[in-house]
Amino acid sequence: MKNKKNNYDDIINLPHHQSSVRPRMSLDDRAAQFAPFAALTGHAAAIKETARYTENKTELEEADIELLNSRISYIMENLDSIPYISVTYFLADSQKSGGAYLTVSGSIKKIDRYKKKLIMEDNTEIPFEDISHIDGEIFDSPADTPV
Repeated sequence: MKNKKNNYDDIINLPHHQSSVRPRMSLDDRAAQFAPFAALTGHAAAIKETARYTENKTELEEADIELLNSRISYIMENLDSIPYISVTYFLADSQKSGGAYLTVSGSIKKIDRYKKKLIMEDNTEIPFEDISHIDGEIFDSPADTPV
């Protein structure tokens, strides 16, 4: 059996070929050749986006709208003396229908009557029509403040 010729005896001890024309491939590029192929690129992201929960904007009752209007009017008249409030508002989703209700707490920097927006100290702009609730200590006191 020792005399039996191996199929690779003629090339087994030859030096490894190095191209004189092309540079040697980096290990990262070489490994990338064997990376899995994603035939449906973006499919996982689309499924994740579809599964993401959004809420529908609820329509306010007349009494709630009147309360909000009176509180916004009170804030406009007493902007310098209102230290801290919490505003809950609806933020529409940019990707699909619906959105989310967010609550921002802080001081009001400005009220833009022309654009009908509250501008908070952190520069969050809240359109009047998206506000669902305004709360704060200023509204808890029984003196001339709206409930």
